[in-house]
Amino acid sequence: MSNIDIAKNYIKAVQTGNQATLGSLISPDVVWHQPGNNQFSGVHRGMAAVGPMLGKMMETSNGTFAITRADHYMANGDWVAITLEFGGEANGIKLKQPGVDLIRIEGGKIAEVRLFSSNQAQEDAFWGH
Repeated sequence: MSNIDIAKNYIKAVQTGNQATLGSLISPDVVWHQPGNNQFSGVHRGMAAVGPMLGKMMETSNGTFAITRADHYMANGDWVAITLEFGGEANGIKLKQPGVDLIRIEGGKIAEVRLFSSNQAQEDAFWGH
């Protein structure tokens, strides 16, 4: 399976909430870089930290947070960049904006995730402090 295929399977699993597939694709030692200045911002190491963070994100958005579109997948060695759109509702804010997910794949697993928002201030207000 190519790195692009892994990235596509990851996005599909996120969109459908397929926890089993996510568990098979994400390394237990993943390094997750959550951008901004909100309650989830920072570097989270390992699924023991990332899993609960993602669960809290879904709780904060009452299950509305989603990747609504993934358009382009571009590979450069171990890295895959994905242009996408994400949105949801939380803290009285309706969020819908483009972004980029940058994932590093090592040994067939997602080892690192870096996320980019087009309007970080809006996303920070969405997630709260």
